[in-house]
Amino acid sequence: MKLIAKTFHGLEEVLANELNEIGALNIKKVNRAVEFEGDLEVMYKANLHLRTAIRILQPLFEFKAKNDQELYDEVQKFDWSTLMTNKQTLAIDPVVFSEIFTHSQFVALKMKDAIVDQFRDKTGIRPSVDVENPDIRLVIHMAKDKATVSLDSSGDSLHKRGYRVQGHKAPLNEVLAAGMVLLSGWNPKIPLVDPMCGSGTILMEAVMIAKKFAPGLNRKNFGFMTWNSFNKELWNKIVEEAKEKVEHPRLHIYGSDINMGALDIARESALSFRFNRDINFKVSAFEKLELERPKGMIITNPPYGERLMKDKDIKDFYRMIGNQLQDEFLGYDAWLLSSDTKALNNLGIEVSDKVKLFNGALECGFYQYKINYGKLPKIIKFR
Repeated sequence: MKLIAKTFHGLEEVLANELNEIGALNIKKVNRAVEFEGDLEVMYKANLHLRTAIRILQPLFEFKAKNDQELYDEVQKFDWSTLMTNKQTLAIDPVVFSEIFTHSQFVALKMKDAIVDQFRDKTGIRPSVDVENPDIRLVIHMAKDKATVSLDSSGDSLHKRGYRVQGHKAPLNEVLAAGMVLLSGWNPKIPLVDPMCGSGTILMEAVMIAKKFAPGLNRKNFGFMTWNSFNKELWNKIVEEAKEKVEHPRLHIYGSDINMGALDIARESALSFRFNRDINFKVSAFEKLELERPKGMIITNPPYGERLMKDKDIKDFYRMIGNQLQDEFLGYDAWLLSSDTKALNNLGIEVSDKVKLFNGALECGFYQYKINYGKLPKIIKFR
């Protein structure tokens, strides 16, 4: 079957590599997604194993529509009884980029009407809508007059690993954090430090990567589990194989933050996945942090414009980061995610590499700095 794995901008290459590892075929990178082909087993593995996928879609059909009546008629041409019954619930997620259809929820409403009207005409009973926990979740992607209707095999977004404390909003999505670790090329045999770790998302994703712990292993529900085609025996086999592949290497992973409340959340997340022995947490400001490990990697998402109020604070803060990296972290590779290029100029360190990423709607750069030298000696000027 043809499938699509959705992701964030800048992570397409990483996602394509992940898909290759699970046996996907005809892999093709597109904007914020990767198209591929595979059987039921590959689709199940994609939902369970992919760290940089947001959701896995199965395209059903395409059509063109120049008005709401054409949209309604085209959706009604599909036999929806092959996918669901009138007793099952459905939800429709619209993604619309069109001058013809300017309201995405209107597109979803017309599609919903076409589906439930078909059931009413055939059976006398209309299926119900459940936007929170539907049996069948559909996605309609409308670009100009071209529509693609897909089944959502994931249900909840795949970034929901199950370790985040309920009600807590971290500044970094799990998929993005995993992508950052994979983009950095971190080797689990060397130390990893996040000196401004907040609730620990980067570190949790790093531990899962090092342990070969499938990101969906602790999830109970996926969208495909309510499909008529769900093969429970095959799914259980894939899950058991994933459990057997989990490794338990000795890791040197360190997280620090000045916010004790955030670290409490990070510790709770680690404990919930039994990673508490894999991550060393410490309350500390970055400028006071000292490590005994001579070489390693830093991956961090420091505060930038939206999280620091004054320009002067931002300049001083980033200057401090640069000084600390050169004072205490010689021999380290440092990767920083930031949207503030002006602030980064205050680091005083040359950029080795950069990847364009998005944190939500915010365009960011993921910057690599090789800390191969200490602070340069002061130049004494003679009058």
